[in-house]
Amino acid sequence: MKTKLIAAAVLGCCALFGHCAMAQTAKVDSSHVQTLRIDPASATGAPVSEIFDEVSFTPLETTKESLFGSIAQLEILNNHYIIFDYDTKAVLIFTKAGKYKTKIDASKLPIEGDSKDRNLWGFRLQEENGITYIQIYSSKFFFYYDIDGKLLKKVKYDEEAFNNEQYFKDKVNYVSVNYYPKKDDSVAYDIGIYNKDKGISTYFPFKTNRYNDDDFVGSGENFRFSEDKDKFWFTRFYEYSIFQGDVNGLSLAYKLIFPMNISLPNDFTTNPIYKKKRVKYFQDNSGKVYGVGSVMFIGDNLLFRLGVWNGAKKNMLAYNVKSGALLSMNDVEPDEKSFYLPINDSGMGYDFLNRGFLLYKDSYLYTSYSSLAMFAFKEQSAGKNPKYDAVLAEYFKTQNRKSNPVIIQLKPKKN
Repeated sequence: MKTKLIAAAVLGCCALFGHCAMAQTAKVDSSHVQTLRIDPASATGAPVSEIFDEVSFTPLETTKESLFGSIAQLEILNNHYIIFDYDTKAVLIFTKAGKYKTKIDASKLPIEGDSKDRNLWGFRLQEENGITYIQIYSSKFFFYYDIDGKLLKKVKYDEEAFNNEQYFKDKVNYVSVNYYPKKDDSVAYDIGIYNKDKGISTYFPFKTNRYNDDDFVGSGENFRFSEDKDKFWFTRFYEYSIFQGDVNGLSLAYKLIFPMNISLPNDFTTNPIYKKKRVKYFQDNSGKVYGVGSVMFIGDNLLFRLGVWNGAKKNMLAYNVKSGALLSMNDVEPDEKSFYLPINDSGMGYDFLNRGFLLYKDSYLYTSYSSLAMFAFKEQSAGKNPKYDAVLAEYFKTQNRKSNPVIIQLKPKKN
């Protein structure tokens, strides 16, 4: 079995591994596609209490060792928050109550020899033999840590033998994004789905040098499993299509149509005049929607993030597939349920605009923003006389604008 590591520094693009097992090119099923007409300008806001049943704020403990910038990646393992911060190039571990536990610092990775490449671009929760590890890749090595930040094993990346797949809930079948059948092939695939009865089905072939030959700008995460991992959502560069996949294959679930004035030209992906000039095009046409990402499905609501170069204020939308209502998650209005604090920093910072929701797990959505924004929002809401819970009261009493970010946990109403 052979694999090929993708090391493309492309925003929002997953880097996974696949292996060769009766690979076959498959056709995307488009027989049940739904067309949705989306006008972001028409998206409305709503009070927090109309959208969420629960709202809680968890400040992350600030110490000299735990201080970091912002949350680029968030996972939950064994009642702990696992966080990746780009600024400090570290994976930090906090309890669900926000108590700092430890961190995995890129500068202290046990790299062999004289290698100076200790870059750290994130982590994965990798299950092997019933044990879930915090897996980090750096300088040709995979490092496996436990929840206490203890290094359990180090594996040198072997292109001929190493497999790294995203498994469905059955833990047998899997999906691989950026799938390379063979390490020396010139063609790879956006998606490879392994079914133990059918082998590998591949979708959307591309030349392996495509990241060197053109500009690729993501619109958020292009791959996300459903909450119970029985299916996944996938989006492609510069397309307005949302694909749904499961162990049986890939289908086109939704095709989004935006107003002409904010849509890309129809030939944007095929006309050579845009090649290597896409970023400039976005800069010159900053209101254009260049893609869709970070897809989730909660109840009857399809959540997705729009890629817009100018940081449009309505870029995280929720479309109710039954009623047709379009909600701007950027414009959710604070009320008593949220202590009159916003659930995102769109009016003060850029974390939500750039990343949207960080995680959906166990029926809760998670996002975050800085303490700088938190204290500014507190001042803005002073006239509402909010009654903070004990956690927030202590936070505002003992912390300041330079403290660590705050995690916001939200339980959406079912529909």
